[in-house]
Amino acid sequence: MEREILDTKRKALNINLCPEIYGTFAEIGAGQEVARNFFTAGAASGTVAKTMSAYDMTFSDAIYGAEESGRYVSQSRLQKMLNHEFDLLRERLTGEKYKSRTFFAFADTVTTLNYNKSNDPHGWIGIKFQTEPGGEPNEIFFHVRLLDTDAALQQNVLGIIGVNLVYAAFNYYSDPKRMIESLADNLTIGSVEIDLISVNGPAFKSINNILLNLYLIVKDFSDAAIFDSRGNPCLPKDLLYKKDIMILRTKYAQKSLPNFSMFNKAVDQFRRTEDVQKDNLSVLIEVLLSNVLTADEEKPDAIDLHAVAKRAEEMCRTGNLVIVSNFARHNKLAKYFDRCKPKSVGISTNINNLKFVFNSHNFGGSYSSQLMAYVSDMFSKNVKLFAYPFLDKKSGRVITTANMPVTPEAKPLFDFLILNGYITDIKDYSETDVKTV
Repeated sequence: MEREILDTKRKALNINLCPEIYGTFAEIGAGQEVARNFFTAGAASGTVAKTMSAYDMTFSDAIYGAEESGRYVSQSRLQKMLNHEFDLLRERLTGEKYKSRTFFAFADTVTTLNYNKSNDPHGWIGIKFQTEPGGEPNEIFFHVRLLDTDAALQQNVLGIIGVNLVYAAFNYYSDPKRMIESLADNLTIGSVEIDLISVNGPAFKSINNILLNLYLIVKDFSDAAIFDSRGNPCLPKDLLYKKDIMILRTKYAQKSLPNFSMFNKAVDQFRRTEDVQKDNLSVLIEVLLSNVLTADEEKPDAIDLHAVAKRAEEMCRTGNLVIVSNFARHNKLAKYFDRCKPKSVGISTNINNLKFVFNSHNFGGSYSSQLMAYVSDMFSKNVKLFAYPFLDKKSGRVITTANMPVTPEAKPLFDFLILNGYITDIKDYSETDVKTV
């Protein structure tokens, strides 16, 4: 059955009129935008136990504790807020009056666009809630990037998405797809990006957090999701800021396992050529939702997300970081990582993918401009490609950058990239490392 999409005021009013739902709103950084929606909807006394906003760091630290990192717009601060406010509800609201109440604590810590428009507006939003009176709490939290170019618009987006979260927590917790979809209700396309979501608690025992983050990608909330070796979703910038990053590109449905022998050689070569210190190296395995560098891209509905999640879990068990993305082109991947401000990036890829890019017959009449855009996006931020050789079955030759076919229009630019080390072959491999395409 198709889901009815309620406007923000109606969602807030429905929550306010539910006698069982009762809790706290704690908001830092962009005004009390979420609480305001519940107050203006009417009947807020039935829902709101307390609202607060501790803007001053000294006050905030006195309430929630100091942040070792010094960062107040962080997952750590959000979870301290949720835990503190929820514990206060259970400690203070006792007796007959509250026996039938399901408590919740909503929190957000956000930075919107500053006066000079020089910052990166983003924030953490979450809710800790019960599904039955006296029950164990559950938790939903996510990270947002606010994309509007006006602070007032960003505040409005925050208010809407906060109401969406409270409504989804109580109405869609058993249906993760609907829960994800509903977060976008009443929002303008392109106003917000959700690049991480995590749930836990008894209501989510059957929910896989990897799968939940894949829904964000196919629903166009985000382009990619990153997981640590335990499968926990992570914020890219927290993991990769000023790091030397090496990525192996794989497709979720490929028949064979990744060529780790060749990849390890690429990692060693990256460390030598870029003077990478071992403790600053972050190795990622990418699991792609679409074909790399071909026109044959799958529609989101055709992708088996359970199979993608399974492959991602397998790659996490190798002990590496894992990124799941929909970046069919290398330059899109490079632009994504540039947001994390890494020190350097190496991408290891099959040379067959380069053969596609530097062949004008695979593109339309605007090939020159497309190729220039690709190269500019790809190599302007200290990115280097490490190319896997492959065995051509027909000729029996091993194909490398030295003998890869390149169309005349692309040859001068290709030669420039080779000569200056932007593209290089993986060296010192054995015959057993070379695979057929």
